[in-house]
Amino acid sequence: MSYAEDIVAVQRIPEVEAILADVCALTGMGFAAVARVTADRWIACQLLDKIEFGLHPGDELQIKTTICDEIRASGHGVYIDDVDADPAWRTHHTPALYGFKSYISFPIIRGDGSFFGTLCAIDPASRTGLARIVPQIEAYAQTIADALDRLSLSASR
Repeated sequence: MSYAEDIVAVQRIPEVEAILADVCALTGMGFAAVARVTADRWIACQLLDKIEFGLHPGDELQIKTTICDEIRASGHGVYIDDVDADPAWRTHHTPALYGFKSYISFPIIRGDGSFFGTLCAIDPASRTGLARIVPQIEAYAQTIADALDRLSLSASR
């Protein structure tokens, strides 16, 4: 599948719009997105932007400027309540570059084990309690992965 087809596939999933709204509501963050992430690309597929971050579907960020690249490499999600209070993240280049204080992102892993991308959210203000919503964000990422698998299956018939 091409990157353009990936974007269209995500946009064809009826649940994604509600998932992004719920991610913003659960986290208190103003930006949430489904991104296609590869070793050399970060592409916004669908998003909800209440903080005027300025991205649109199809827009790209340089992959090495994203935490999603680290998630792709590790296969593990990340959440940061407050960048300034977290010794592991306070000097990291990504929050400084994009101006966010809170962050959550979890991998979207397809049924065949391949990494599609991430379900992520950011905000310029710090948050608390993100650990308690990790299971819900993981479940949403899995819902998106399952829907992508169903779309692929129906397209191959």
